[in-house]
Amino acid sequence: MRLAPSVVPVALLLLAMASFQAGASVAKTMFPLVGPVGMVTVRIVLGTAILALTLKPWRARIAPESRQALIVYGISLGLMNLSFYSALNRIPLGITVALEFTGPLAVAVLTSRRALDFCWALLAAGGLVLLLPVGQLSNAIDPIGILYALAAGFWWALYIIYGRRAGADHGAQTVALGSVISTIIVAPIGLATAGAHLFTRSILLPGLAVAVLSTALPYTLEMIALTRIPARTYGILASADPALAAVFGLLYLHERLSGLQWTAIALIIVASIGTTTSPSKVPIPG
Repeated sequence: MRLAPSVVPVALLLLAMASFQAGASVAKTMFPLVGPVGMVTVRIVLGTAILALTLKPWRARIAPESRQALIVYGISLGLMNLSFYSALNRIPLGITVALEFTGPLAVAVLTSRRALDFCWALLAAGGLVLLLPVGQLSNAIDPIGILYALAAGFWWALYIIYGRRAGADHGAQTVALGSVISTIIVAPIGLATAGAHLFTRSILLPGLAVAVLSTALPYTLEMIALTRIPARTYGILASADPALAAVFGLLYLHERLSGLQWTAIALIIVASIGTTTSPSKVPIPG
């Protein structure tokens, strides 16, 4: 029996998300040593070096009509990660990802043309609401962390839209090209914040692991998936991110989950399965 055309890109996307959350868990343990900005700088610089060596982006011929999408993709990539790590420094991993998901969820809803897709998005949104400890806002949630997470969601939405457009021409090489642009933006900020401490062995070794888990591997897999599935399908599937973040937070960061949060995870998984079994027949313009 032949697999549906969407099975492989969906599997790659889920693997990319799991890899990213593993890397985020490792990165958060390094914040006391180098801070969130320093850690994201090490990750992006090392990740870009890995991508450049493996994908050789200098060989790509960038068409004039693709340059704007590529630039916006690279900028959104850098600012998304700066915002995400700044939020992660203030609020738990699962909540950070849940708030960040407002970006891809907006893409999923605004680009949908089928009532069924909208229903899956609503189900995922219901799960995300349950992931947020609304009753403990005064004790558990830092308002600045919330703003950082929402900003990450905004940049994530642009990353989806412009990554799909840029990736249509260069595929996986787009990841390396975008990472170079993000490095140009992030590296000066990180050097100004953490200085030479970024280059010590105690930072570089775990930073290399984070670079592979959170940059080189997931962005390559995501780019392959983005060029093979509609933007709204990506957005709804990304609803698995808060669930994965909650699991990794529990296993690695010892962030305990409530029964309500487990219910939210179940809703998100059902929404993810639903969108993979009811693909859209109407293409979204790139």
